[in-house]
Amino acid sequence: MSDGTSRLQPALADRSRRIVESAGFNTAVFCLIIGNAVLLGIETYTGAVDQWRGELKVAEHLFLAAFASEILLRAGTYAERPKDFFRDPWNVFDLVVVGLALTPFARENATALRLLRLARVLRAARFLPQLRIVIVAVGKSLPGTLSFVLVGALLLYVYAMLGWVFFAAADPEHYGSLGRAALTLFLLITLDGLGDAVRGGLEISRWAIVYFASFVLLGSFLLVNLLIGVVINSLEEARELEDERARESTAVPVAPAMDESRAVLLARIAAARRALDDVEAGLAAANGESDGHHLAASGGGQGLRATPT
Repeated sequence: MSDGTSRLQPALADRSRRIVESAGFNTAVFCLIIGNAVLLGIETYTGAVDQWRGELKVAEHLFLAAFASEILLRAGTYAERPKDFFRDPWNVFDLVVVGLALTPFARENATALRLLRLARVLRAARFLPQLRIVIVAVGKSLPGTLSFVLVGALLLYVYAMLGWVFFAAADPEHYGSLGRAALTLFLLITLDGLGDAVRGGLEISRWAIVYFASFVLLGSFLLVNLLIGVVINSLEEARELEDERARESTAVPVAPAMDESRAVLLARIAAARRALDDVEAGLAAANGESDGHHLAASGGGQGLRATPT
């Protein structure tokens, strides 16, 4: 029973891998994802839902069955090493999105089911390398973005307190409290209404130009460039990961062939060694027989020479 299973697993993995890595399979799955997105869009129209409620429900079940079949095929490629299936984050994401849609909780909760169906649209990134790189880069930039948010919050707090101290009495609408001052300055980071804010500040004090110029320099230019640097660095890391993943995916199908050719080569070397051993044994036997005949011949010659004397 175990021998049959061990022979079945490589065959299942090889057949599933051929299907999954084919261009037609990827195109079909991508079209399913787009079709699922179109179906979600149609369901936002009340008239269409009232008219085709049954057909839309059947279409949703068909999409779910197709996505479940796709995941089973992908899992089949890991038949020899099932644990490797969970090492790919995209496999885990697909399994969670499709698997949760089959649970009773999601089937009974319309909002949760719609969110899960919406998450299927993100699976399109699996078939678009550039989009996949961007999504991975966004995930990798989160730690750096958190640092950016902390620095930005500290900058907003300091300048909001300074604005409250200097401008609260003359302009309570924008700087009457810490929250109003922070909101005003947050809008200034985007350079929205900067001219009006500077003119209003100059009416209060001519030193307001220093306040606004320093804040715009630190908030709009320094912080934004810092965020761009974090995103660009994350994009480079994501691109390197994608290249490494592509190299690994191309190397996986070659590995069994390399192992098979290596085994054949080792078998041929072993056969050649046995043939050499046989040849050496034959040569040794032939040398032994020739030495015996030589000794016999030399002994007979001595006897013939001794007889006349």
